[in-house]
Amino acid sequence: MTFTTHLSAPAVVRAGALKNSIHVEPLTCTIGAELSNVDLGVASEDEALLAEIRALLLRHRVLFFRDQDITRTQHVAFARRFGELEDHPVAGSDPDHPGLVRIYKSANSPNDRYENAWHTDATWREKPPFGCVLRCVECPPVGGDTMWANMVEAHARLPEDIKARIAGLRARHSIEASFGAAMPIEKRLALHAQYPDAEHPVVRTHPETGEKVLFVNAFTTHFTNFHTPENVRFGQDANPGAAQLLGYLISQAYVPEFQVRWRWRKNSMAFWDNRSTQHYAVMDYPPCDRKMERAGIVGDATY
Repeated sequence: MTFTTHLSAPAVVRAGALKNSIHVEPLTCTIGAELSNVDLGVASEDEALLAEIRALLLRHRVLFFRDQDITRTQHVAFARRFGELEDHPVAGSDPDHPGLVRIYKSANSPNDRYENAWHTDATWREKPPFGCVLRCVECPPVGGDTMWANMVEAHARLPEDIKARIAGLRARHSIEASFGAAMPIEKRLALHAQYPDAEHPVVRTHPETGEKVLFVNAFTTHFTNFHTPENVRFGQDANPGAAQLLGYLISQAYVPEFQVRWRWRKNSMAFWDNRSTQHYAVMDYPPCDRKMERAGIVGDATY
C-alpha cells in the first residue's frame, strides 16, 4: 500500500515550475505531506500551481519541500502570493526583505533558545497570520526538528461534554506574557501598550473550510467569559476551574496522533496553515547553530 499521490499538472504551467507533476506523499494519516517536483522559486508566477498548492495546504495543513535553493526575494515573492507579509516586533527581519523574519539561534547565545513550546504564531494579534513559509538556511547535523499538530482533529476528538462546555468560551492571547516576560518592566509594558492582548474564540471556525478549530495555545492566558453561574458555584471555582480546563485544552496539541515531525536539511521548506495548526521547534541541538527564515502572511479576524 502506498500513500504517494500523483496529481496531474495544471493545464497552464510556466516552464520550470514543475518538472513533470506534483508528487504528494502524506507523512501521517492526520497531518502533513511532502511535495516534490515543485520549484517554489518560480511557482509565484503560476496561478494554477498556486491554486493547487493552496488546495493541498487546506487538505494536509502543512506542506514540506526539499532542495529549494531559492533566493530571499523568491521566498518573499512566493509567500506574498497568499497575502501581505507581516514583521515581528521582537524577532529581527531581513533589512532588505520586510516580512522575512530571521530566526537565528547561535551556539554562542545559550540563553537565546526559548522556542520549545506548542503555539500558533502570533495569536496575540487581532488578526493572527493566515500561514507561514519557513526555509532552513543552516541546521544541525542531528536535531532541531519541528513538529506540527492538527487542531481540527484535536477539537474533533474532544469528549462531547467538553465540546459543549467550550463552544461559547473566549480567551485572551498575550505577547506581553510570552515574549515580554523576560524584558525589563518598562519595555514589557511598552510592548503591551503597542500590542494589547487579543481576544479570540476558544473554538475558531476556519474561514475557508468551515471546520471547527481548537484555538488555544502557549500565548493564551485566560478565558474572558468563564465566570458565569453555569461554570462557577462559588468564587473558589472560578480560577481553578478555568485554569484546569485551559490547561487540558492546551495539552491536546501534545497528542502524538495529531502530529507530524519534520527533519530539516539545508534548503528544506515548510508552508503551514496557521489557522488550523500548532507547531513546536524542538530545542535539542546545543551547541550547534540553527538558522531559519520565515515569511508570515497576514490573516483575518477570528470568528
